Amino acid sequence: MYIENPNIKLSDTDSTIVWKYLDLSKFLDMLLSEKLFMSRSDKFEDQYEGTFSEPTFEEIKKIAENNPKFLDYYKSHREKVVISSWHANEYESFAMWQIFTKNNEGLAIQSTIGRVKEALQPENHFEQFIGEVNYIDYKKDFIPFDDTFFPFLFKRKSFQYEKEIRIISDVSQNNVIIDNGLKINVDINSLIEKIYIHPKSENWYKKLVIELVEKLGFDFTIEKSDLESEILI
Repeated sequence: MYIENPNIKLSDTDSTIVWKYLDLSKFLDMLLSEKLFMSRSDKFEDQYEGTFSEPTFEEIKKIAENNPKFLDYYKSHREKVVISSWHANEYESFAMWQIFTKNNEGLAIQSTIGRVKEALQPENHFEQFIGEVNYIDYKKDFIPFDDTFFPFLFKRKSFQYEKEIRIISDVSQNNVIIDNGLKINVDINSLIEKIYIHPKSENWYKKLVIELVEKLGFDFTIEKSDLESEILI
């Protein structure tokens, strides 16, 4: 269930369009299970995920001199935070297709922040928060640590192109042991507004996606990628 946290910045409105780019197997798993996968924060490719900038780390080390458990907590906490990443953009992103799909196959889910909030189900055993990622210089900028979610809402400036919105949960109090991540209940029809098929995919693949969605009983609008438009001379 979505909970608003006053400490977590989300300047975008509920009408802001967000995207998730993924391969067909992950998409089908989402439809069949009606669950959204959230990755354990320390399993992301970015090794800085959930860590602090240098100025913040120096401040934390001072505190930890008299309280060693303080630093240990932040180190282990990464294993208890799970994240689902979304890309905020009014339009499709060529870069996101390149990064998150392979072999000219894949899909993009188009949603909005409001739809994502609505889709998160109350029967989930822990709370979900939504926040935007701040992109900073990890050598110079300070990351606040008065909220335990803050380390997971900052990334290096090199990742600015991601324009990331995150669904984020802390399972520390739920006695949950997670491996690579976990799945949470979602209302699929609320979550998904449209589906876009990879712009370079072949016709057989497009037909396969359409048939699979229909056979599973969903009636999402399935769009041809804007990047696939024919050149007009």
